Amino acid sequence: MTEVVSISLENEMDLVLAHKRSMKVAEKLGLTVATQTTFATAVSEVARAVIEYTDNGTLTIGIEQNKTRYALKANVTFNSEIKLIAGDEGFYYAQKLVPEFELSGENGAYVIDMKLGLPRSLKLDAVKISILKKYFHEEQPLNPYEEIKRRNSHLHKLTAEQEEELKRTKLIDEKKTEFISIASHELKTPLTVLKAFTQMAKSTKEPVSDRLKGLLNKIDLQSNKLNSLVQQLLDISRAENGNLQYNMQQVKLNSFIVDQLAVMQSILPNHIISSSLGDDADVMIDILRMEQVFSNLLGNAAKYSRTNTSVEVSSAFNSDGHITISIKDQGIGMSADTMTSIFDKFYRAEDVSKTHAGLGMGLYITSKIVTDHGGKIWVDSKENEGSTFHFSLPNCEVA
Repeated sequence: MTEVVSISLENEMDLVLAHKRSMKVAEKLGLTVATQTTFATAVSEVARAVIEYTDNGTLTIGIEQNKTRYALKANVTFNSEIKLIAGDEGFYYAQKLVPEFELSGENGAYVIDMKLGLPRSLKLDAVKISILKKYFHEEQPLNPYEEIKRRNSHLHKLTAEQEEELKRTKLIDEKKTEFISIASHELKTPLTVLKAFTQMAKSTKEPVSDRLKGLLNKIDLQSNKLNSLVQQLLDISRAENGNLQYNMQQVKLNSFIVDQLAVMQSILPNHIISSSLGDDADVMIDILRMEQVFSNLLGNAAKYSRTNTSVEVSSAFNSDGHITISIKDQGIGMSADTMTSIFDKFYRAEDVSKTHAGLGMGLYITSKIVTDHGGKIWVDSKENEGSTFHFSLPNCEVA
C-alpha cells in the first residue's frame, strides 16, 4: 500500500480528523460524494470503536495495487487487552459500508483492513498516486489541533531518532573499549619480553660495540614509550568500565609535590620547573595515580613549550577548603573551542595533531583520576601565550 495519510487515534478530536481526511482523499481521487461519504463513515465508525478501547491506534489511508486494479484502503492498527471480534458494534456497521473488511488479531495486537475498489475510469497510475501523496504531505493542517498534533509527531520522531543514535553510539563505544582492552593486554606480554631481553643485552659482560649499545638504548627508550602507551590504553579501558583501582593514603601535599617536581625536572632537563606552594595540607590520594597526573600535566607543559622556558607550579586553598594546584607554561596555548574539548577521550586539536605526536589519552585519564579523587580539573589558556591547568583536591580536615 502507498501511504497517503496517517493519523494517530488517541481521543475524540481525532475522529474529526479521520472523517475529514477520509473524505478528502476520496474526493481528490474523483469519487462521487456518496462514495466519499460511505468510505469516510466506515472509517469513522472503526476509529470511534478503537478510541473506546485504547488510545494507541493508528489510521493509515492509502492506495493498494493488485495487478492492474487499484483500491482505496484504510488500515487501522491498535493494541487492546480486550478480545475483539468483527461482530462488535462499530466494526459491524463498518462492514456494511465497504466491500472488503478484515479484522485480525494476535496477543492483543489488532489490525483492521478496509478496501474500496476504484473504477478503471479514474485511470490511476504511479504518477497520479505520487501527486496525491505529495498533496497531502504539503497540505496545511485542518485546525489548530492537527497543527499541534503534527508538531508533537515531528518532535517524537526526532526524539526516537536521537535515542536510536545514542544507542548505536553507546554500542560502538562499548565495542571500541572492549577492543582497546583486549589489544592492550595482547601487546603487554610481548612488550614485557622485548624489554626484558633488551635489559639483559645491555647488562651483558660480553664485549659490545658502542654502536650496538646505542641501538639497545634506542630500543629500550622506544619500549618505554610503547609501554606507556599500552598502559594509557589499559587505563582508558578500566575507566570506561569503572574499574580504575585506587589505594588511597593520607599524605602531606607540599612534600608530595616537591618530590614530583624533582623527578620531573630530571626527566625534563630542557625546561625550568619552579614552585610557589601555599599552606600545607593533608590529602587522601593514590600516590601512583597522582604521580600519573603530575607526569601528564608537566609533560604536556614541556611538550607544547619552547626549550628553556619555565613551568610554574603553585598551590592555594579555595574558599570551599579544597586545595587547587596550578601548572602554568609559556607554550603555544589553545583556542576557546579546544578548551571545551581538551579533556575528551582521544581529542586532539587539528593544528596540534600536525606538529605534535599523541593520541589524546593523557588528559582524559588525568581528568578521570582527579574526579575520582573528589576534585575538579579545568584550564585557562590564550593562544601563543601559554596555558594554566588547574585541578583541586579535598583537604582531609574539610572532607
